[in-house]
Amino acid sequence: MSDTQLERLRLTRNFGIVAHIDAGKTTTSERILFYTGRIHKIGNIDEGTTALDWMVQERERGITITAAATTCFWRNHRFNLIDTPGHVDFTAEVERSLKVLDGAVVVFCGVGGVEPQSETVWRQADKYGVPRMAFINKLDRVGSDFFSVLKEIRERLGAKAYPIQIPWGREDQFSGVIDLVAMKAIQFEAANPTKQPEVLDIPDDLRKAAEGARHELFEGCSECDDSLMEKYIHNQEPTDEELARGIRLATMKHGLVPVLCGASFRNIGVQPLLDAVCDYLPSPLDVPIPSAHNVVSDEPVFFNPDEQSSFAGLAFKIATDPYVGKLFFVRVYSGTLRAGETVFNTTKRKKERIAKLMRMHANKQELVDEVKAGDIAATVGLKVTTTGDTLCQQDVPVVFERIQFPEPVIAMSIEPKSKADQDKLGNALARLQDEDPTFRVFYNQETSQTLMEGMGELHLDILVDRMRREFNVEPLTGKPQVAYKETMTQLVEKVEGKYIKQSGGRGQYGHVVMSMEPSPTKSGVTFLNKVVGGKIPREYIPAVEDGVIEAAKTGPMAGYPVTDITVTLYDGSFHEVDSSEIAFKIAAIEGFKQGVMKGRPIMLEPIMLVEVVTPEDFLGSIMGDLQSRRGKIEAVDHRASSRVIRAFVPLGEMFGYASAIRSLSQGRAAYTMEPAKYEQVPASIAVKLVGSKDS
Repeated sequence: MSDTQLERLRLTRNFGIVAHIDAGKTTTSERILFYTGRIHKIGNIDEGTTALDWMVQERERGITITAAATTCFWRNHRFNLIDTPGHVDFTAEVERSLKVLDGAVVVFCGVGGVEPQSETVWRQADKYGVPRMAFINKLDRVGSDFFSVLKEIRERLGAKAYPIQIPWGREDQFSGVIDLVAMKAIQFEAANPTKQPEVLDIPDDLRKAAEGARHELFEGCSECDDSLMEKYIHNQEPTDEELARGIRLATMKHGLVPVLCGASFRNIGVQPLLDAVCDYLPSPLDVPIPSAHNVVSDEPVFFNPDEQSSFAGLAFKIATDPYVGKLFFVRVYSGTLRAGETVFNTTKRKKERIAKLMRMHANKQELVDEVKAGDIAATVGLKVTTTGDTLCQQDVPVVFERIQFPEPVIAMSIEPKSKADQDKLGNALARLQDEDPTFRVFYNQETSQTLMEGMGELHLDILVDRMRREFNVEPLTGKPQVAYKETMTQLVEKVEGKYIKQSGGRGQYGHVVMSMEPSPTKSGVTFLNKVVGGKIPREYIPAVEDGVIEAAKTGPMAGYPVTDITVTLYDGSFHEVDSSEIAFKIAAIEGFKQGVMKGRPIMLEPIMLVEVVTPEDFLGSIMGDLQSRRGKIEAVDHRASSRVIRAFVPLGEMFGYASAIRSLSQGRAAYTMEPAKYEQVPASIAVKLVGSKDS
């Protein structure tokens, strides 16, 4: 790798802004764009003028719905920045962004602290091993408390969080930050965002606190750096450069989370945050490339981010653009991707042509001829690629591990308003499914309805709104329904499925013998082929698997999808003339349904983690209401002057809760909820669900 390549990669930062809703992600991202010169006027969420929240629905509702990517520069570093949604309904956007990013800035509200979605994005970052920094925002607000939020980050997230800044002033007196590395005070003029912050000596009343916090930071860094540990043991003070190097090393090793502070809306603390991204978050050279394996030999493949190597990249997001059609976002891990060349999609085993390449700035594009290892860009012209597919050179066919997305928890029936809209609705549903892996559409034969599934009411509401505006189709929708599932609870060692039909001419013959058992991995339906001796010819095995997968879409109890089952095909028979793929598929469907019913089937329902923030006066009535909804109270904590209730509540009991909580608290309580797990439906409710199917 040449010195030029090394320098380019060393100065690249691929990072995302992640947080709970309303913590200030998009406001922080807008300031980053302003200070890096990407925009020349700061956008405002309330006015609907932000650069990264560009969708009509985002500007109307004041929330981020889709992860927006942009490129900007600071201190000669290239930032590939992704601003992600905070609402749990759009968690897939965070999931796929963290999969391809090298670092993250997690934003916390100085008043709200660690909120439910903060925990979710933190767990997602843990899953992908993403080094991160914390930015405690909104410290100008009444009730904000930097050290209280820091304590929550340590206790609730289990993070080794150490401040590299402490705030200068509180609430309306908050005017700057104390830099614990340089031991200087940085003061900002909130009313004049273009004015450079002043670097001053630390005020006398804060010096002792700053020295104590710096020593604590030194101790935290020394655990990951032998040279700093040597100095710490001998009670020697590190230089600023040594401490900064120690912070960077500890951040990349997940031994430390640097904590910064500010108030993005008032333009306080953003420039030091940008400096910290340059100084402490990793470059593509510093993080391991995701595991891949050769699809021919099945051996692991290890890449370097070298632009001269063979090309390999991951398509992590698809978006629809009204002018250029489908945009495919690609993280390039190795080699160089050029416009006009042909690449190989190893996931689909098809060739794809890269028509154009572009760098993105929200919904605006900048055409480029090529993108190199370590970069993120978008392309158009791909035909078969979907989210999570691997693109590479055909002579080195590799595949990266696919992105795992959460299961949908809510469903809604949908149909066209008129016959003329049938094709338009089908096209809209297909395009939106391509974009969003947590949005699923299927036809329920039991009810003769088309159902669409998603992560929440807001998720489905936004998608229906997009159908109207972007695809010019007016769908009719039913009431939201809970996405129940079915499963079995005991092993069934022998399940036979037979399909024999003789009615003149060529007949049909398919015979399978399977075992079925609950899956310990909780991962949908797993199919294993253990047929030996040619009892079923190899060409019919895929048809058996197709039959199992199709049967699992509609369970035998109440027509809900079947999950968490392992099906093993181990025996069967065939007829040399009459056997066919369709016969084996039908035999598998029949056998699967029999097996589920023999295996003591139960129904599962989605359980939501609900967090309610309420004044003390309404605590009792809100807890009583949650318990009446079959909720299990996990904890009741203090947050500033409010009480916080955390409970697990079945989703089926939470419809209409927004109105209920308003009336219980005179409009003063607020709540958030996110999917937590699936649990068995109580027998009394399961009987009603099965009964509603039979009636």
